[in-house]
Amino acid sequence: MVRHRGGGHKRRLRKVDFDRMEPGKHNVERIEHDPGRNAHIALITNVETGEKSYIVAAEGMRAGDEVQSFRTGLPPEIIKSMGHKMDLGMVATKTVWRGNCLPLALIPIGTVIFNIGLRRGKGAQMCRSAGTYGQITGYDSEDQRTAKYVHVRLQSGEVRSLPRQACATIGVASNVNFNKRMLGKAGRKRWLGIRPTVRGLAMNAADHPHGGGRGKSKGNVHPVSPWGVPAKSGSRTRPRSKVNRNVVVPRPRNQGRRRRDQSGSRK
Repeated sequence: MVRHRGGGHKRRLRKVDFDRMEPGKHNVERIEHDPGRNAHIALITNVETGEKSYIVAAEGMRAGDEVQSFRTGLPPEIIKSMGHKMDLGMVATKTVWRGNCLPLALIPIGTVIFNIGLRRGKGAQMCRSAGTYGQITGYDSEDQRTAKYVHVRLQSGEVRSLPRQACATIGVASNVNFNKRMLGKAGRKRWLGIRPTVRGLAMNAADHPHGGGRGKSKGNVHPVSPWGVPAKSGSRTRPRSKVNRNVVVPRPRNQGRRRRDQSGSRK
């Protein structure tokens, strides 16, 4: 049971390929809307087998484009063109193109990526929403070839250390202007399956801890959920013992005036 959800227009599920394990050239047939996500999806066709599948489209991807996946290794023609020697610069010029899927170890520093995997052999788990992306900032060693982990900076400012075999797609997730949309009316929100949200202050005392009383007053009660769980004001829910060891640089958590005071721009 989830609050503020229900109804909405009937949807059909699209099976999106987040693994991208199938090698070879794929042609983009068309860009489609997926009601189950805010980014656009692309219908691609394998040139050799003719098999079709959906992937999350990169910003700027159009029908007729060609994309590939290099998760299973480099094709023989690329290795032959390098003289059977591993030249990372040559690999980048031939593989780092919008919509291509590669292991993080083959992506040069500064490249913008999305559909980022967290583990070896798994599919994409981060930066899958519209307009999201990460950026390769470095490695855990000076030599890119011997590095075991790759550092990726996210839009929040957090820097994560990910295995070199994890996957990523070149580019930015499509539909970057999704956050600027205007629904226009309450009915459109109901089509999306979003029901009205009633403030606890406007409820009766029996329905919410903030309810009841004369006038607009929550009775000097700290902000809580309907079940009494603290909310807002930076209340943390994650156990202190549960630390994400893949975070190299945590994202800044101070908000508003507190952040400005620390930076010295406002006293």
